[in-house]
Parts: sequence; structure tokens; C-alpha cells
Amino acid sequence: MLGYWTETRCLQTHGRREWSALVFCFRVPVTYLQLLGAGQSREVSALGGTGSGAPGGTDSLGTWSQSTEWWCLGSDLAPKRTEEEEEEELEETVQEKKLRLAKLYLEQLRQQEEEKAEAREFEEDQVAGRLKEDVLEQRGRLQKSVAKEIQAPAPTDIRVLRGHQLSITCLVITPDDLAIFSAAKDCTIIKWSVESGRKLHVIPRAKKGAEGQPPGHSSHILCMAISSDGKYLASGDCSKLILIWEAQSCWHLYTFTGHRDAVSGLAFRRGTHQLYSTSHDRSVKVWNVEENSYVETLFGHQDAVAALDALSRECCVTAGGRDGTVRVWKIPEESQLVFYGHQGSIDCIHLINEEHMVSGADDGSVALWGLSKKRPLALQREAHGVQGEPGLEQPFWVSSVAALLNTDLVATGSHNSCVRLWQCGEGFRRLDPLCDIPLMGFINSLKFSSAGDFLVAGVGQEHRLGRWWRIKEARNSVCIIPLRRVPGPPVAGS
Repeated sequence: MLGYWTETRCLQTHGRREWSALVFCFRVPVTYLQLLGAGQSREVSALGGTGSGAPGGTDSLGTWSQSTEWWCLGSDLAPKRTEEEEEEELEETVQEKKLRLAKLYLEQLRQQEEEKAEAREFEEDQVAGRLKEDVLEQRGRLQKSVAKEIQAPAPTDIRVLRGHQLSITCLVITPDDLAIFSAAKDCTIIKWSVESGRKLHVIPRAKKGAEGQPPGHSSHILCMAISSDGKYLASGDCSKLILIWEAQSCWHLYTFTGHRDAVSGLAFRRGTHQLYSTSHDRSVKVWNVEENSYVETLFGHQDAVAALDALSRECCVTAGGRDGTVRVWKIPEESQLVFYGHQGSIDCIHLINEEHMVSGADDGSVALWGLSKKRPLALQREAHGVQGEPGLEQPFWVSSVAALLNTDLVATGSHNSCVRLWQCGEGFRRLDPLCDIPLMGFINSLKFSSAGDFLVAGVGQEHRLGRWWRIKEARNSVCIIPLRRVPGPPVAGS
């Protein structure tokens, strides 16, 4: 029961006569009674008024009875009336008073429902916005702006993990950001703990021709990939082999053979166990790791392929090295798109989202591509500067690129003693430098964590694909670079 109607007498007189008023008494919950402190203001949102309202007192809405725990809705609930209106009210019958106050009560309930409906509509708009972001992210059209929030780390904040004897060539981060796998020219794979920096497991080098030894690589490891569920790790080497490992235990599962030259690129299709591989034999192969099976081979490149990447779509992108092309391979159609833009050997490539990618070449340029355009959307020449004597300057080779998925943040590496962070401009039509992170040596591999809170660099004394130079001062190591964000200005209306 909400309350009851009662008649009360008022001491006020109009026209020298006493009058009585019919009021409706609402039942007030005990929890609300406890909130009514003596001398404290309160708001009765259900009835639209406020007052000092100590228990046993009165306010603009009516009278509080502490002994009975009833709230009485009086005539003061309505707007202030003139004397004529008050005279007319005095002439109301009991039934008219009941009807008027009931309408007033229903009006307040209607206002409450409208407020609730507005709140629900606001929540639905927020949910719709999040769903829209999810759809755009899946389609590769979502670009989150995070680059401007990144603060350059101090050199002392960079953690250096040492364990390889020769140059690091590639690395991957587990999907949960808890571990890092690194591989090197010393033919070993090391699993590191991100939190402690300790070695969790070492897959040693395998000696050629030796029997009864643990499985492993016997030649330089050039590439690795990990499935999006963290179950499988794949590694490829110069001996034309692809080894499949259980990522958790580092237990060897399968060995894929079929390439006729060094395996230079590996990538799992996100959400599946479909593996793409490429090689210096100019081909792209498709494998089903879960079923331990070969699927198909695609041809098209005119020279040794240097790198490969893939996301959720049933396609992959490759960097064609000396043939000067970037290619997008549509697996179901067995077709390819060819892109031109760099002048030198294209040595590294990485997808930013499903519609855009970044690549680097030994002519010192970094290019941003849209999959619907066969020319770069943006081309940054001499991205890491030049070296050599005046008049004989040569650009620093771009040896690695990485992108934080579905954002505007890109990282590039060379051997000019730094990792450089970039911001992709609107529509990916511009590439603006953000900051330099000092690291001595060849930056042969770069990977962002899934959360974007750190960047991992594989550093070596030599380039991963050869021995053109040797930087003696460098240390063969895995470097964990923290990426702290400085919150941007608050959005208006937020």
C-alpha cells in the first residue's frame, strides 16, 4: 500500500473561517527515514522538492510524522497559488481534492518514468557505441589515437635480457603478454618471463646428423609466429624447415617440410590454427597446424621474399625483397594484389589493421599502405637518417617495423642507435615522428604487447639477413621498453 487519504484541519483562516484539507500520506521506507538527519538538507526526487526536513518537521512537500513513519503530501506540493486560487481550492469537494492530488501524484510518477527512460536510452547509446567500435575493429577500420599519449621512456627504464650468443633475429610475445620467445643466429629459442626477466625455457641448437638428440634448429632461425590462443609456436630456419612447438611446454610437435630455400616469414591467421609461411624460394604456403597438414602453395614474387604478416582475414601480406613489391594474397581466390613504392629491397612489413600496413626498405624509407591503393598513402624517406662521408651519404636501412594493432602508433628500427616511434596521420596519409628510444645495434625485430604497455626489441651486432656490418659495441639482447601514457585533455561533455 502506497499510503492513505486523510483529512486535516488547518489553523490558517481565509475570509474569517477555518478550513480543512484532504492530504495523501505516503509510506516512507525505514532506510529513507534513516537518511533524514536533523538539520540536514535533502532532496525528494520522487516528488520534485527539497527542504530542511528534520524528522517531525515540515518542508515544501508536506509533513513528516516521526511516530508513525508517514509522509504527508500537503497542498504545498503544488506551485504557489494566488488568493483566488486558494479560495477556489477551499470550495473543492472531498472527491475533487482526491482527484486533483491523485493527478498530481500520477504526474510525478510519469516524470520518474521519463527520467528512467532517458537513462536507459543513454546506456543503450553507450552500448551501441561500443558495439560499433567492435565491428569497426573486426573490419580493420578502427583507428584509436594513442600515439600522442605515449611518453618516451628513460634509458634506465629499459630492461635488457641477455642469453643468446649471436644476433637476435626474431621474437614474438604470447597473447597474454606474460612471456616472450626470442630466436637468434645461434639456432636457439629462449622463452622469457616478462615480469621477472628470467629464462623459462631454452630450446637448444640441434647438431646436424646427430641421432637421439632433442629436436631443434641446426641453422639460423629467421622467423617465428604464435597462434592467437597461445597454443602453438612456429619457427622457421635457413635449413628450409618449419618446426611446430607447444608454446606452454616448448614441446616439439611437428616438422613441416616443403620449402626449397630458407623460411623467412611466418604468421598465424588470428582466431585459427591456419599458418602462412614464405621463403627465399619466392613462394607462399598455407598449412593447417592443428591437423598437421599442408594446404596449398601460391607463387608470384620474382625474388626472395623477406617477410610476411597476417590478421583475421583469410589473406596475408608479403615483402618481396629485391623484386620491389608488396603483395596481398587472397587465399580463397588464389589471387594477389601487387603494390609498388620503395626503391630498394623491402625487408620488413606489418599490418596495422585489416585495411592498412607499414613496410620498410633498405633505401631508408618507411611506407604506409591502404589495401585499396597500389601506391603508398605516405612515404617517409630517410626515416632513420643517413650515414657516410659528405657527398657519399647512404640512408640507414630500415630493418624492422611494428604497429600497435588498430591504432595510430608505429615503431621502426635500424642500426642508427635508436628505435623510432611514429604517429600515423588522419587517413594514414602522413607519418609524423614522435620520439627516439636509444638502443645500440641492429634492431632486427620489434613487437608491441597486446595491451600496448611495452615494446620489445630484438637487438644484434649484425643484420638478421646477413653480415654486411658488425657493431662491436652492441649487445645481443632482448630489450623490454615500457610505454607510459600521458592522458590527453578530457573530452568536452564527458
